[in-house]
Amino acid sequence: KKGHVGGRSALTTRRRRCAHACFAMIRRNARLRREYIYRKSLEGKERMLYEKKRKVRECLEEGKPLPTELRAEEAELRRLIEMEDENTAVIRTHVDDEYRNAGVKDPKVLMTTARDPSSRLMQFVKEMKLVVPHCERVNRGSMVLPQMVEMARRNDFTDIVVFHEHRGQPDGMVVCHLPHGPTAYFGLSNVVMRHDIKDRADLGTMSEAVPHIIMDSFTSRLGERTSNILKHLFPPAKSDSKRIITFANRDDFISFRHHTYLMPKGAKSLQLFEAGPRFEMKLFQIRLGTIDSKEADNEYVLRPYQNAKKRAM
Repeated sequence: KKGHVGGRSALTTRRRRCAHACFAMIRRNARLRREYIYRKSLEGKERMLYEKKRKVRECLEEGKPLPTELRAEEAELRRLIEMEDENTAVIRTHVDDEYRNAGVKDPKVLMTTARDPSSRLMQFVKEMKLVVPHCERVNRGSMVLPQMVEMARRNDFTDIVVFHEHRGQPDGMVVCHLPHGPTAYFGLSNVVMRHDIKDRADLGTMSEAVPHIIMDSFTSRLGERTSNILKHLFPPAKSDSKRIITFANRDDFISFRHHTYLMPKGAKSLQLFEAGPRFEMKLFQIRLGTIDSKEADNEYVLRPYQNAKKRAM
């Protein structure tokens, strides 16, 4: 009887500890979210102050009189300009805050699929897991999105990548940065998996060295934003790595290619080998929140039938 009571009390104690840890995690995430929203709300005020300082700086450099609306704040603005350094002279946005730890620690990626994946999609995800270093593949099962995001935060994942399919063909990829976003939605087309390449005998085993990343023709503001989301899935490569991953933008279609190379007799004897898989990507949405956030704002939405310039990236 005493043993039964003691075991029950120990079980109750463990349950209480688990509940306290769960509530602490919820409070921590809520606090971090409030801080992020507060910093984001200050962007408008900081941008106005930045524009005022820029006008004062231009007038001082060119010897022009100050605008009438800035004369009352001249002394304070001059004081702020004198106190500036290389970190405060440039305006910072929530985009800088989202990836502030990039380069400090290596990314840790959770990769999964939609529910009830086909065998072809599972094979594609297995190949993509080998493409992305420090990646862990998780079977989706009956897990809903809020549970998956919470589990990824609890285990210090930096990104979630979810693949979707249509009739057994991979047709979508979602990249969600943690803990607060952004989330990018891509359409996939022309998917050729590693096992579909004709000369499979020449492929060999896939290298797991950290690859060099080539981002080609991401020149606009949206292109730089997309480039940041994609390249921060990969840690920095070592100089002797023989593996290359290319994201090439052509008319807003992003071609993904994976190669290895050899230089047996120097640069003139370069030999390039496709490692697979390969596919085309089309960005159609960026949201300023995680994949489970229903109230997140849209940063970009593809509107193909709207009269706008042809190339966004």
